[in-house]
Amino acid sequence: MKGSLVFLAGLFAPLALAQSLCDQYSYYANGGYEFNNNRWGQGSGSGSQCTYIDWSNSNGAGWHVDWTWSGGQDNVKAYPNSALQINNKRIVSSISNMQSAAAWSYSGTNVRANVAYDLFTASDPNHSTSSGDYELMIWLGRYGNVQPIGSKQTTVNIEGRSWELWVGMNGSMKVFSFVAASPVNNFNSDVKQFFNYLANSQSYPASRQYLLTFQFGTEPFTGSNAKLTVTNFNAHVN
Repeated sequence: MKGSLVFLAGLFAPLALAQSLCDQYSYYANGGYEFNNNRWGQGSGSGSQCTYIDWSNSNGAGWHVDWTWSGGQDNVKAYPNSALQINNKRIVSSISNMQSAAAWSYSGTNVRANVAYDLFTASDPNHSTSSGDYELMIWLGRYGNVQPIGSKQTTVNIEGRSWELWVGMNGSMKVFSFVAASPVNNFNSDVKQFFNYLANSQSYPASRQYLLTFQFGTEPFTGSNAKLTVTNFNAHVN
């Protein structure tokens, strides 16, 4: 009987990891990854949102978020996300590769949102991780008539895909957004190649910028009964 109990405990051990993040900035970390419900723009509308961690270990993470938001049609309400924990900030130009994979799906009614990587960099390695001197976004999904900050500048090919490049300012932070033409539900690429393009073509100062964040999540604008399911996210900085 004691052996059976040990077996059952092992069988159900992953369930103990399940975490619910429903407060505005509810946070959880495990296995080198961190998660934030991050309802930073909730004041621009009304609604609800909870993020749930399904699994997390050194190999990556799986999670999902349920949300309903209305009002403030053109305002981002939140950025629920998973992220690689970065303990040692590195100069972007010193990084050889940033391989990352993300597998995801979206459902809901009248969903207006993106699914995107979000990376901040700054000249100060101790800069707050909620912003930076520069922001790199990679939109893998775009639902409804939402668009990035700034304006479309050109179309580029990176890692075998075509991307619209949008450039704009968010206060004093310069924002580069690469937008896929259609949803990329299974992404597996070297994110460093986007920084390489910016350094070579957009005067991005890679030798003077520290990588602050390596995040993946969704920015909801409006919609109801929406659910983003991330079956796998992993990221590496080498």
